[in-house]
Amino acid sequence: MMTSIMEQNNTKIKTWAIVFWLLVWQVGSMILNQEILLVSPFTVIKRLFVLMQTTTFYQSILRSLCNISIGFLLAMILGILFAIFSSKWKWFYQLLSPLVFTIKSIPVASFIILVLIWVRSTYLSIVISFLMVFPIFYENIRKGIAMTDVKLLEMADVFQLSNYIRIRYIYVIAVLPYFQSACSLALGLAWKSGIAAEVIGMPKFSIGEHLQQAKVYFDTPDLFAWTLVIILLSTVLEKVFNWLLKKLVNDLETE
Repeated sequence: MMTSIMEQNNTKIKTWAIVFWLLVWQVGSMILNQEILLVSPFTVIKRLFVLMQTTTFYQSILRSLCNISIGFLLAMILGILFAIFSSKWKWFYQLLSPLVFTIKSIPVASFIILVLIWVRSTYLSIVISFLMVFPIFYENIRKGIAMTDVKLLEMADVFQLSNYIRIRYIYVIAVLPYFQSACSLALGLAWKSGIAAEVIGMPKFSIGEHLQQAKVYFDTPDLFAWTLVIILLSTVLEKVFNWLLKKLVNDLETE
């Protein structure tokens, strides 16, 4: 069941579709004939290879990747813990509800500006990616716990099964599809919101800083090149994370 859910969420993009839109991009660039408005894909790839020969390129990627990953992992850990506490204690759920609702309601741009007042730009992407991702994990995990089969829990009570057995073979199995769904949604959101925070905060040696500089100086090749880097990194991260998650699911199913 869990494996089938994961397979349904893995939508593959066909190569011919990518080639088609690259051709559309190239034709559009040739028609406009103004690179400041729309640069050609060949120019973008050429510029990307030039950037790849600099140390700053890899420093920026590493810094953005680390900060956003920290925010994502913190949101995942605290989201799971708070979901467990909310399921166990009603007062905790009631206490947290206004906070989660507020986080979900405030636009990303407003959050970035507000947080920038209190937090240094260096750590802005960590905080923003955390805030954007936390409600997703919290609500999905809490829903998974609530949807746990009551009959299985009653059976565990009758046979006086240990807490480890209950968690491992009842709760984990019930929650895992919701966890996978949360990861699928949160990973992309963490990446996009983290980069948006860097664009506004402009911390040194970050992808967002280069995007902002490219915009200010009308450096369209750089703007498109860094955007391509964001897309490639997001794709690789999603593939790696899905592979790890699929391996986890397979290990749990074979035990």
